[in-house]
Amino acid sequence: MYQNIKEIRWATGLSQKAFAELYGISISTLRNWEQGSNSPAPYVIGLIASMIKKIFFGFKREGVIMIYITGDCHGNFERFNASIFSEQNEMTKDDYVIICGDFGGVWNKDEESKMETMILDWLDCKPFTILFVSGNHENFDRLITYPVEAWYGGKVQKIRPSVIHLMRGQVYELDGKKIFSFGGASSHDIDGGILELDDPDFKKKKKELDKGWKPYRINHLSWWKEELPSVEEMEEGRKNLQKYNNEVDFIVTHCASSSTAALLSHGMYKPDLLTDYLEEIRQNVKFKKWFFGHYHDNRNVNTEEILLWEQIIRISYNRLYA
Repeated sequence: MYQNIKEIRWATGLSQKAFAELYGISISTLRNWEQGSNSPAPYVIGLIASMIKKIFFGFKREGVIMIYITGDCHGNFERFNASIFSEQNEMTKDDYVIICGDFGGVWNKDEESKMETMILDWLDCKPFTILFVSGNHENFDRLITYPVEAWYGGKVQKIRPSVIHLMRGQVYELDGKKIFSFGGASSHDIDGGILELDDPDFKKKKKELDKGWKPYRINHLSWWKEELPSVEEMEEGRKNLQKYNNEVDFIVTHCASSSTAALLSHGMYKPDLLTDYLEEIRQNVKFKKWFFGHYHDNRNVNTEEILLWEQIIRISYNRLYA
């Protein structure tokens, strides 16, 4: 299952210090093993992997939940197949996988398509609960029709009983962790503009754009102005954070703050209403980790901010940040 010690430690979510203490070895020895120097024999790696499985996955302690997180899906949920995400074999509906926006499971124009129904029902049958913040590629016309309800201290919309939209500006308390959510982002694939379906010249404009290379979107079909937040949503986020003295464990968004986006893109992505708001959050809120998607990469930007795409990582099992 695991080829080396580093893979085993990453799978457990333990720091080098915690892993070394668990197995009674020095941190320097562990570092040598992870760097390939004086690494243990394969049978030792297998033994440790077996012990890890028993310790971390072989049973669920009462009151303990697992929280994983991943990036954009765009309606493609292949990563949640048991053959790929095997950790789910030890999960229950009290465990969670969070998607950092561009969920894409609610996309068809006016109503749920047969394909969407099949996919959403399949997700609902998974042995865990899926949580997602909105991205910029969501059908907000439909998303807004789902009823709003209270859930673990914040507001949510349940697409299915265990497929849940984490709304903007909310703070949830899961497994003793405080999680601040804020979805949305500016679309970058609109160089060709936003077309209007009721424009008399719609077909002509679309035909011309289809001949060229500039990407475009269609209002209320593949683009919605609600990809960016309202003033009310941003203010609600501020108020909810103030209730917790501007301190949370995790921040989950779709896009990044202005300074982080500029760092990622070498200045190509310019600030907007939402990135400036998230910059305000970044400067004024104390947090342990900030997870976001949108930029289609898997990357540790720094020790606190993590960009995710296809990768699924664990962020809580009552051990990760102990």
